[in-house]
Amino acid sequence: MSFRASPILRKNLSSASRSWLSRQSRDPYVKLRNASPNVYRSRSAFKLLELNAAWGSFLSRKDVRAVVDLGAAPGGWSQVVSEKLGWIDSATPDWDDSDVASEYGLQLGRVPGPERNLDASSSWRTKQGRGVIVSVDLLPITPIPGVHAMQMDFLDPQAGAAIKAVLSTPENPSGVVDIILSDMAANFSGYKTRDVESSLDICHSIFNFAKDNLRVRDSPQEATKRHRGGTLL
Repeated sequence: MSFRASPILRKNLSSASRSWLSRQSRDPYVKLRNASPNVYRSRSAFKLLELNAAWGSFLSRKDVRAVVDLGAAPGGWSQVVSEKLGWIDSATPDWDDSDVASEYGLQLGRVPGPERNLDASSSWRTKQGRGVIVSVDLLPITPIPGVHAMQMDFLDPQAGAAIKAVLSTPENPSGVVDIILSDMAANFSGYKTRDVESSLDICHSIFNFAKDNLRVRDSPQEATKRHRGGTLL
């Protein structure tokens, strides 16, 4: 996704918008996304790939069968997980950023390849992967093969039970999670005390969910004992 604002638009942009465009043009993860044939939905996908490579390819381990992605929209991290669990090929295009960018007056460089459709997943080259992937966000998430997208408020008291119900399968009857990913952040209000409290509420909710649902080493809930506990990122 490359950013080019027209000269007329550039004059009309606020200083904050111009600063944002300047930062985007220098951001190494944005540059990776521009150069990648994988067409990930967000720059954060490359951060997850970097972390995965640095920490023993934890997403690719054969015993990983249940992954929860919190604050998942637009779905970059879920795309990476879907690849690592074998649901999609790594070079499959998925959506057209120009539909979103046009609302902000941006002109996007087209990525060569087959025509992409934001509202359909027919262009994906899908495979039969393993395990269950659950993505949760307040915003809708365009379908990703192997991913169960749940549009809901994770802070809702019923959210944990709803996620666990999706995770519970014949292979994982207890609904335990192998990996919990979270990129959630509160909307900033500008009031420091309120913003800190909102961030802490999210952190506490994630911690409690992990405490109740993350796989532990040699858990008696599991039919096959595994020597590693789950991962929270």
